[in-house]
Amino acid sequence: MVVLLATTLLAFSVTASADTGPVYVIPIHGEINPSLMVFLRRSTDAAVRAGASHIIFDIDTFGGRVDSTLQITTIIGSLTDVRTVAFVNVSPAGTGVSWSAGALIALATDAIYMAPGTSMGSAAPVIQGPEGSQPADEKTVSAVRTQMAALAEKNGHPVAIARAMVDFDIKLYEVIEGDTITVVTSGELEALLRDAERDGREVEVGRVVSEAGKLLSLTAGEMERYGVSDGTVGSLDQLRAALGVEDREIVRLEPSTADQAVSILTGGGLTSLLILIGLIALFAEITSPGFGIPGAIGILCFAVIFAANGLLGRVGSFELLLFILGTVLLVLEIFVIPGFGIAGISGMALIAISLILSLQTFVIPDFEWEWRAFHQNVLIVIGNIVGALIAFGVLAHFVPRFRAFSRLILADTQAAPGFTVQDVSVEQGLIGRRGTTVTPLRPAGKATFDDDVVPVESDGDYIEAGVDVEIVAATGNRTVVRRV
Repeated sequence: MVVLLATTLLAFSVTASADTGPVYVIPIHGEINPSLMVFLRRSTDAAVRAGASHIIFDIDTFGGRVDSTLQITTIIGSLTDVRTVAFVNVSPAGTGVSWSAGALIALATDAIYMAPGTSMGSAAPVIQGPEGSQPADEKTVSAVRTQMAALAEKNGHPVAIARAMVDFDIKLYEVIEGDTITVVTSGELEALLRDAERDGREVEVGRVVSEAGKLLSLTAGEMERYGVSDGTVGSLDQLRAALGVEDREIVRLEPSTADQAVSILTGGGLTSLLILIGLIALFAEITSPGFGIPGAIGILCFAVIFAANGLLGRVGSFELLLFILGTVLLVLEIFVIPGFGIAGISGMALIAISLILSLQTFVIPDFEWEWRAFHQNVLIVIGNIVGALIAFGVLAHFVPRFRAFSRLILADTQAAPGFTVQDVSVEQGLIGRRGTTVTPLRPAGKATFDDDVVPVESDGDYIEAGVDVEIVAATGNRTVVRRV
């Protein structure tokens, strides 16, 4: 009875929310990237908690990253208690398109509306390289094509059109049967005509919607004509009227300062700079006694890197454990184990691996775009490690008094008694002086001259201790004596 009552109350609350809940508007503008995905996830969670009846995704994008796009479509697809709507809008600062990743996101929603003058399509994945944009490999295209078709099938959108937006090889025909207009592939057309002839139905084949060898893109009017979009509306107010929610509260969400900060911190340029500074500070700290400013700077840099990328779902306990273990091995190599061997190399390798993994959502690349991202991340991390070592060496050379380098550079001198090369006039003054040997000369030993003990050597003979001698030559620090 209690379970039944709870289920009834839950169903009532969901129905009431669908009838009276607010309408949330979430923008999907610009490049599709991990920071936008995080913003979208947090925004949809807020809408669900607030009991929203509808979430309108205001789309205006040329596309972006494949992994972020697939994560966004998963987020939208998981929203079962709220109606999701894609609205390809026109604004003075926008482009009025939902291309590439934008088309995939739109097909993930329950309904699509477009403003006049907008378009959607061209969703084939491409890879950015040194030569510019290149078509992705067939494995990646097949994966995106299948996902496009699955989303279209799930939400009642024409599957053939979804596939043609990704696949160059699909040819689409317009088919008119009574008042119904559909779009089919060349293979589907043959079966359709055969079935129509058998059933005595009149079917008219219209124009070719998309030629083979071209990607499909459709205008707002074509999207409505072929049943992909649910209507063409000129503004958000018209869309609310079409949805029957013009009397509902509208909640508009925008990326916050924190979202913008995460986007900046996870950008390639700043991430590379943080890695470089953090590594230099790490090397400086582990080669200096105690804990000082370099250590604090290093901790701050790596904390920012791991925290910012952790918000994007890239960093977990595994990456943190690798980084800590690598640092410990590096410390052991410098302070405990003599030389630089397996521990030091392993430590540097673990630090590099942890940083590489923190820049990506996968561990082992599978698709071509993942391999390209992996290669780019490897270049960023390895390049910064080499740069940090070079910078550390330069600082150690030019800033020898800096505390961090005191263990690497001999900054002090030790005074010790000794002898220096004599001046020529001094040497001439020593010749003829007489003294007594203190030790036997074999041929070197010591002799005393007026209470001064001087290292001497004989002119070739063995001379016992306590024998009177005379200086016969003095060159530099070499004093030669003979028996008197």
